[in-house]
Amino acid sequence: MGSGPAVTLRRMDIVFPPKLKRGDVIRVVAPARSRAMVTEHDHTGIIEARFADLGLRLTYGLHVDERDAFDSSSVASRVADLHNAFADPSVAAVMTVIGGYNGNELLPFLDWELIRANPKILCGYSDITALQNAILARAGLVTYSGPHWSTFGMRDHFEQILRWFTDVVFGADPIALTPAAEWSDDLWFLDQDKRDLIRNEGWWPIRPGSAEGRIVGGNLCTLNLLQGTPYMPSLDGTILIVEDDFESHPETFARDLTSLLQLPDAAGVRGLAIGRFQKASRMTRPLLEQIIATQPALTGVPVLANIDVGHTYPLATFPIGGTARLTVDGDRSDLTLRRH
Repeated sequence: MGSGPAVTLRRMDIVFPPKLKRGDVIRVVAPARSRAMVTEHDHTGIIEARFADLGLRLTYGLHVDERDAFDSSSVASRVADLHNAFADPSVAAVMTVIGGYNGNELLPFLDWELIRANPKILCGYSDITALQNAILARAGLVTYSGPHWSTFGMRDHFEQILRWFTDVVFGADPIALTPAAEWSDDLWFLDQDKRDLIRNEGWWPIRPGSAEGRIVGGNLCTLNLLQGTPYMPSLDGTILIVEDDFESHPETFARDLTSLLQLPDAAGVRGLAIGRFQKASRMTRPLLEQIIATQPALTGVPVLANIDVGHTYPLATFPIGGTARLTVDGDRSDLTLRRH
């Protein structure tokens, strides 16, 4: 199980899960925080109606509502639900309830051969980053950074999130991301009637250039938890797509990015795309430009920021382990998910 050797990630080793189709079954699991915490502000009716409109049927892991002092559940319960989801031939995709802080506890206990032998879509973000990148490193399976099950409870201003999600998990064509017209950084789940929309100023082209590579990334501080473990994917030949939440102030983001880019294989990073920062992070474009300027590994590497991934809304869905083409050229900048 978790103690076995990692998969050597040659091109032939990457496994893409089958796309979704109407009639498929989605298994909802809680690798981090419990659904019992989420349903304190219960939007399950909206969520289940949304999936029904897509022609998808939801089922739930046996332990999703267990809740301990950390608003989570035991490692054994969370591992069991993940293993059952991948082993069940009736399940086409796995969606996480929400993020949290402790998903990396599961990694030594996961059956990587089981996961690789039963490829299916796994979608979530934030703390789920640890699980997704470990699955890439150890099983060679492409997963999807995108909305949680709970995100589907957003009553209003959900259309762009849904469009990006369905384009990626149902479709096979390349996806050219473009900036959303508006965004929000509000606690929508507390009050669905009070939404604060902000006009999007667009992407920030930080460093010019063009590159193509395999996507690694997600939540930066969570990805960094994998450093020095058997669960860290190689950065060689990659397009990094990273973001962080309100707890990551400029100083924190700077040292976290520095740590990632000091890994021995970071010299092989081909491009960097950075998600939009939450307002409470206090990050500004000049501060981010200063942070990027201090990174030797990014010399000559295209860098694009303020893209629609991460902890603001809308958030795009992208394939961890898929490939992307990144071009940074002012207003003509482009981020295309080419194989997903």
